[in-house]
Amino acid sequence: MDNPLGQSVQHVEGYEPSLLYPMPRAASRFALGLTTPLPFDGEDVWHGYEFSWLDPQGKPRVAGLRLRVPASTPRMVESKSVKLYLNSFAQTRFADVRRVEEALTGDLTAAVGGEVQVELLRLADLPPAEDALPGECIDALPLANPSYEVDPTLLEPDAARGGQTAAEEILHSHLFRSLCPVTGQPDWASILVRYTGPPMSRQGLLGYLVSFRMHQAYHESTVEQIFVDIKARCGCERLTVGGFFVRRGGVDISPWRSDQAMAAPGWRLRRQ
Repeated sequence: MDNPLGQSVQHVEGYEPSLLYPMPRAASRFALGLTTPLPFDGEDVWHGYEFSWLDPQGKPRVAGLRLRVPASTPRMVESKSVKLYLNSFAQTRFADVRRVEEALTGDLTAAVGGEVQVELLRLADLPPAEDALPGECIDALPLANPSYEVDPTLLEPDAARGGQTAAEEILHSHLFRSLCPVTGQPDWASILVRYTGPPMSRQGLLGYLVSFRMHQAYHESTVEQIFVDIKARCGCERLTVGGFFVRRGGVDISPWRSDQAMAAPGWRLRRQ
């Protein structure tokens, strides 16, 4: 199917895996100068809040949904197509929950070209909303005449801490916005940066994150660009970047990229 984003799409009443729209990761990674092996590992963690199907007697069932898509997969899936696909379960009868999980796992794994971890969650077991990200929020720092075109040159050492050989910090901002590459609609997010290395300018980091305000890209490639730019400009020994994007259409996406072997935490913020 053609990319459904930005198009009027006819509602589908029955289960339909062909609604999924895979997209190669290679194009955006080539633009960032990335080659294999990738300089990061990670996952794209999705939470779904509007998932339902029918039991064998036709009674509706509902559940929360968590998907973990490895960053190593050759493809990602366009978010509107995932929403349409999930909605196609609503009027379909399944013998039991296991069959629902098998369908989700098989379809999504085939779409992205790598094993997707699927968890159906009782509504009572949805992860609690986190009040705050770990580390320090940099949003109170002043910015004069910020740029709204992505500007990696804003990432620079902290002159006040120039004599410090290495820092270990967790910083985050809630001021992030980028734009959908197809519709131009805003995508709001909180961004977390955890690094070890020469101290970086917090004001420069905030200005850099704000400079994405008019930038058009998918969530996953946006977080990868942030990782690549910080790694290249700041000389980090270790780096992790997480993006926690506000939900649209009943799903939120939180890409997580790190040069350390670690699973994405699966946090869900209040604003998500």
